[in-house]
Amino acid sequence: MAMFDRVAPRYDLLNLLMSGGLVSRWRRAATAAVAPRPGLDVLDVAAGTGASSLPLAEAGARVVASDPSTGMLEVGRRRHPQLVFARADALRLPFADASFDVVAISFGLRNIGDPERALREMARVCRPGGRLVVCEFSTPTSRLIRLGHRVVVTVLLPSLGRLASSDPPAYRYLADTVLAWPDQRRLAGLIAGCGWSDVAHRSLSGGIVALHRATRPAR
Repeated sequence: MAMFDRVAPRYDLLNLLMSGGLVSRWRRAATAAVAPRPGLDVLDVAAGTGASSLPLAEAGARVVASDPSTGMLEVGRRRHPQLVFARADALRLPFADASFDVVAISFGLRNIGDPERALREMARVCRPGGRLVVCEFSTPTSRLIRLGHRVVVTVLLPSLGRLASSDPPAYRYLADTVLAWPDQRRLAGLIAGCGWSDVAHRSLSGGIVALHRATRPAR
């Protein structure tokens, strides 16, 4: 977590720059998938500074923005004092069974040491009939986009990290995790094996990012 603590102050800005502004579009798609409304209880896992949680709360949902990084939470609380933040390890979520209507995670699942265990924990705290929304980097669907994406991830992203970040190795790590992450179908299978049903996905920006949705089976 020390790496995320160090990059927290400039994390959101660098995400915007390194995605060419596309991260805003991806977050809007994730927000639409959550379909926030008054009275909806949402857990935003690996929420960082709360950038993904804010639009959910603004739509009236009751949101808990959870993250294991104290640095991210400190920045988030300063920027968004209206949000509820909680320090939480995704592998041991400190919430009771069936506490939330929706569990969401944006660009955080690949940074968790045991994604399967985390997905099972998310299923545990989700109410029967509730929903999961995962927005994560994925595998571009065309060869041309894959080639361009690899250049951006392996060359441009670390270079920007060296220029704009006080912790360049963090952005080398982030690049490595993007390339090593399962593609859309493999992640869908992983989710289905962790207590979720009706798993569906769609690619965003040619598959650079994928949005996965699933349902917690009703008892």
